[in-house]
Amino acid sequence: MDINLNDLLKSGGNITVAISITDLRLILNEAIQDTRRELEEIVISEKAETYPTPKQVSEILNVDTSTLWRWKKRSYLVPIEIGGKRRYRMSDVKALLNGRAS
Repeated sequence: MDINLNDLLKSGGNITVAISITDLRLILNEAIQDTRRELEEIVISEKAETYPTPKQVSEILNVDTSTLWRWKKRSYLVPIEIGGKRRYRMSDVKALLNGRAS
């Protein structure tokens, strides 16, 4: 009889489960692999560069777009041009949020 461990966990019942060491090792290895995949996805998504608009950046940093213009003049946060439109590197925005000017 196959019993789904997730169903047992969701039931909230107080039960004792006996499993072999081999099965326990398989379960732990599967959990480790799942966690590794999730962490790799997080790391990859955080490393991917995005290019938000000035409006998006002003919302993220909670400043007016005129502040972004002044920051550009002072080379504090400099936008780039993509397809004739002004964009910011999200890595630069994150650096500001973390207290490091670009």
